[in-house]
Amino acid sequence: MIHMVLILSICAALLFAGVANAEISKGFLIKTVSVGGKDYKYVVYVPLCYDGKKASPAIIFLNGKGECGSDGWRQVFHFGSAIMLDAEKWPFIVMFPQKQSPETQWEDEEAMVLSILEKTCLEYKIDKSRLYLTGLSQGGHGTWAIAARHPDLFAAIAPVCGYGEKSLADKVAMLPVWIFHGDADQVVPVEKAYEMEKWIKEAGGSPKLTIYPGVGHNSWDKAYREENLGAWFLEHEKAK
Repeated sequence: MIHMVLILSICAALLFAGVANAEISKGFLIKTVSVGGKDYKYVVYVPLCYDGKKASPAIIFLNGKGECGSDGWRQVFHFGSAIMLDAEKWPFIVMFPQKQSPETQWEDEEAMVLSILEKTCLEYKIDKSRLYLTGLSQGGHGTWAIAARHPDLFAAIAPVCGYGEKSLADKVAMLPVWIFHGDADQVVPVEKAYEMEKWIKEAGGSPKLTIYPGVGHNSWDKAYREENLGAWFLEHEKAK
């Protein structure tokens, strides 16, 4: 009996050691969250530099109309490809919720987005003073809208080819903001970017605006692949 107890104790110790030493899964990981009795698939990107000991900066990315659905993967494509091309520029935990319907707005999915954030904070060590928000097209609007509802949550935001209203600009005016847009955009006119810049300045803010000459709706490739957006994010941290 004593030998059996000893063997079980040794096995338990070895099992614990194996769990403790198990490597943290890295890369793009499919996950599920339940909100209001409905399951939503989403993706979390875990960078190679994450070790689970030091709190990591984090980004929430909001997809555009073309990536809506329930497959759980399509929303990763644009921003995810930028990460794949130069992972060292993106040392962040990145959350990729997926808006279900192209006919809704991201503010309609607010509960899902916040639930994914809450779940991710439980599963990973997140530096809540360095949480950032970005998105493209409908996700650019979502960046304005979600940040306006929770201006104290984010350290900085970066809407890409998005659109908003003065009421949203007023609420995010004190946040660090970097706006991206193409001046040949036929889907969301570049005037939408100029409007938000103007309204934020009138409210006392100092937004950063990058306009790409001759670029249409796809200003996200330049914004995410060619700019140092990740480094700019890390320049901004909320007071702890």
